[in-house]
Amino acid sequence: MSWLVSLLVLSGLIFFHELGHFTVARLMGVYVEVFSIGFGKRLFTFRAFNTDWSISAIPLGGYVKMKGQDDADPSKKSYDADSYNTKTPLQKILILLAGPAANFVLAFILYFIIALGNPQVLAPIVGTVVKDSPAFVAGLESNDTIMNINGKKITTWKEMAHMISEAKGSIALQVDRNGYLKLIKLEPKLQDAKNMYGENVKRKMIGISAAGVMHEQKLGFIDKLKYATDQTVFASTLIFTGVKKLIMGDVPASEMGGVISIVKLTSDATAVGWMSVLFFAALISVNLGVLNLLPIPALDGGHIMFNLYEMLFRREPSEKVVIKLTIAGWVILFGLMGLGIFNDINRLVG
Repeated sequence: MSWLVSLLVLSGLIFFHELGHFTVARLMGVYVEVFSIGFGKRLFTFRAFNTDWSISAIPLGGYVKMKGQDDADPSKKSYDADSYNTKTPLQKILILLAGPAANFVLAFILYFIIALGNPQVLAPIVGTVVKDSPAFVAGLESNDTIMNINGKKITTWKEMAHMISEAKGSIALQVDRNGYLKLIKLEPKLQDAKNMYGENVKRKMIGISAAGVMHEQKLGFIDKLKYATDQTVFASTLIFTGVKKLIMGDVPASEMGGVISIVKLTSDATAVGWMSVLFFAALISVNLGVLNLLPIPALDGGHIMFNLYEMLFRREPSEKVVIKLTIAGWVILFGLMGLGIFNDINRLVG
């Protein structure tokens, strides 16, 4: 079941990505020869809208083959009126951006669907209180519910943690303890912690952990739109930052994951429920959008760089250079995919 769900999730995300390219290409008057989910041998094909729609043997991607465009051999170019190559650099950039943009839009839609179901969030209920911590000294106890901080209402653990980390000086917590309200004052301390990338950081904390209680986050329509927007922006920032840290060496390459990780995480999400699957699908959709914008010639970002070159210098880049960079791009891409799978296997064995 998990393999089937993983395949459906990946295929759906790839379909929307390629649909973005297809739609804008057609709007620009470009003839689209093939729309394929997967690579390699075509297993199933039908013709509609003057295009061959295919499902291919290797379901690890997809492509839209436009007239005059051939990544396997960039020297094969057509300059007919309905060819990709006759379009201006700006038009080609818009076609290329449409794929990643479709992934961001899809992520927003998925997050909005999640918001419609009133997503589950971690409640600000205290689990463990660390001995001799600011919370312990101030008298905070397990199962206390933090209602507000400095008069501002708190509904989620995330809100509470953010307010504590941003605190300047002491703070006042209104706590519900077995139906009785208590006011507790304390001062967060700067302590060693790890961020989501596994890096050592300093963060203001009070020495408590969550009780693990979840509750529904009831949202109005405008709040639902804001939730979807915030989650899309957060996921995009998270992945952009993660890629940058990988490139800079701040995060080890061993943290990369591949298709096996995606299947496993989809399986875990499926076990929790369909809301978790939607959440994970939205995150992977953003991931696809971000990664395709990387300036690697085999990806949309690399083709965008070629067109920016043409816009700046008023001429196409050398065909010889394009071919060499495209081959290098595919080597990098397959190398990254191989590294991800290698790390996946190591994690499974470990």
